[in-house]
Amino acid sequence: MISEEEVKAVLLEGEIVEEYPNNPRGSSCLMGGWFKGQRALHVVCAPKENYLAVITAYIPDPQEWDKNFKIRRR
Repeated sequence: MISEEEVKAVLLEGEIVEEYPNNPRGSSCLMGGWFKGQRALHVVCAPKENYLAVITAYIPDPQEWDKNFKIRRR
């Protein structure tokens, strides 16, 4: 389970990992960060006129990402 506190921490303290400017539903990005330095978390979000839409949050798979969870393995 991912808590609201974890999502907020990534949004406030994390960094943009990927940007999706041409998303058909509007520009969005993938943010990544570590919750209390212990657990990696990714949050997909989209800036709207009056708010930030959180689309999804997940724990990244180490098989799909580098050790810092910032670069996808191809």
